[in-house]
Amino acid sequence: MSSPASDAPKGLRTGTLSTADISFFVVSAAAPLTVMAGVAPIAIVLGGIGAPAGYLLAGITLAIFAVGFTTMSRHVKSGGAFYAYITRGLGKPVGIAAALLAMLGYNGMEIGVYGLLGTATADTTHALWGVDIPWLPVSLAGLLLIWYGGFRSIDFGAKVLGVLLVAETGILVLLAGGVLIEGGADGLSLASFTPGNVLVPGSAAVLAFAFTAFTGFESTVIYRREARNPARTIPRATYIAVCFLGLFYAFVVWTVIQAFGDDKVVEAAAGDTGGLFFAAITTYVGAWAADLMHIFIVTSVLASLLAFHNAINRYGLALAEEGVLPPVFGKVHHRHRSPYVAGAAQTVLGLVVVLGFAVAEADPYTQLLLWVNTPGGIGLMALQLLAALAIPCYFRRFRHDEGVLRTVVAPIAAAVLLAGAIVLVVSKIDVFTGASSTVNTVLVALVPGVFLIGLLLAYRLRRTRPEVYANFAAEPEPEPESEPESTGPAESTESPEGEEPSCPHPTSSSSTPASAHPNSPATPLSPSATD
Repeated sequence: MSSPASDAPKGLRTGTLSTADISFFVVSAAAPLTVMAGVAPIAIVLGGIGAPAGYLLAGITLAIFAVGFTTMSRHVKSGGAFYAYITRGLGKPVGIAAALLAMLGYNGMEIGVYGLLGTATADTTHALWGVDIPWLPVSLAGLLLIWYGGFRSIDFGAKVLGVLLVAETGILVLLAGGVLIEGGADGLSLASFTPGNVLVPGSAAVLAFAFTAFTGFESTVIYRREARNPARTIPRATYIAVCFLGLFYAFVVWTVIQAFGDDKVVEAAAGDTGGLFFAAITTYVGAWAADLMHIFIVTSVLASLLAFHNAINRYGLALAEEGVLPPVFGKVHHRHRSPYVAGAAQTVLGLVVVLGFAVAEADPYTQLLLWVNTPGGIGLMALQLLAALAIPCYFRRFRHDEGVLRTVVAPIAAAVLLAGAIVLVVSKIDVFTGASSTVNTVLVALVPGVFLIGLLLAYRLRRTRPEVYANFAAEPEPEPESEPESTGPAESTESPEGEEPSCPHPTSSSSTPASAHPNSPATPLSPSATD
């Protein structure tokens, strides 16, 4: 006879992920090499040599958002991450709508990138061996590979992403080192950070590109149940991710500008957008390094796909546990302790979308990648905005020991800045997609449309399944692996379930980084309570 312990259902593998492991997941989702080699040259063309400052400003904005975000992570322990935070601050209808928006955002960021995987691999095989391969078999193989990575244990995924992230960041560090050692084309200059070069007509476009390059950094909280001492690990990983990305992006773009010279880099980027980084590393390091960069761009895309796949699976698991999705999606593999049914379903969804675009003979880059990626990126930015609004609303409802700077000032400042970022991205949507105004309108409208559907679903749940509605985003049982947190008295005084939040409910709201195809005119968004 088996023991009760052996018969007990097992959940996710708790106490597994360190700060470094979670950082690997969220930085890999941003795909630094793909963003730099594929998107940064376009930012240089549009914003000139002041482009590095745009990445710094975006990083500062998201660091401000992280202040309130990580503070709330000490109080809200639900596996629902974004939607749980929004539910606590803005109410269950908005929280349920945010859950649907999260599924749109993370699925959009991942599935579209299978088109990029196909084109990036085809470009690499052509550049290295002169062999032309079709994109579809590569994308289908990628679907299978990413499914397997998500099926295995979370620590397996962390190890894989750690290796791939070291490879893609290492090749960029090698490029930067070669430029610094040689002193650039005309000597090193800090002109990129002077007001006259930062405040130019193209700055708005640079900021739009920069904000989308961070998409995915906020997914640290998704791994709360699998983290070691999440009260400390989650905030540390969040700050590490956003600070590393902001500083690293700005540094790498600046070094590439130095590689060509302040007065020549814009012309060089406009003449060979997709080859700018390859030309720089060939000149300052060697052709062998350019070959490695081609290969590492493919692995960078794979790392981003795996990171987003794991995030989506955990959202699916959380929603199944809430009762919003069918219970089967809440099954966890007995040995790998992974949400394998949710992972299989996500892979099938990706397969349907990829095959649909292939049957329609759509371009894998300009249509599959850009059209699916764009609403996903805007959706995740909208979730960040809603979370920033939810933080002060949540903390004003009960006594706590957190400071006003963390619970009011920083979240409100972040909300204002994020709203501005969304406006920038939407205003430059034609640059991101290269599509017609009709297509762009549909892509942007998907975000408020899904949010509205979520609100309607919430009211339907309240009427037809009141028990599911009442328990939505409820706090889980205490986490045995976690050290005691310092918020005991504060949490004991929180308003009881059922009390209406004091802040008004918004009714609507307006990327994974992707490598720019050498001949493409567009670039993707970056391949983040109670009722």
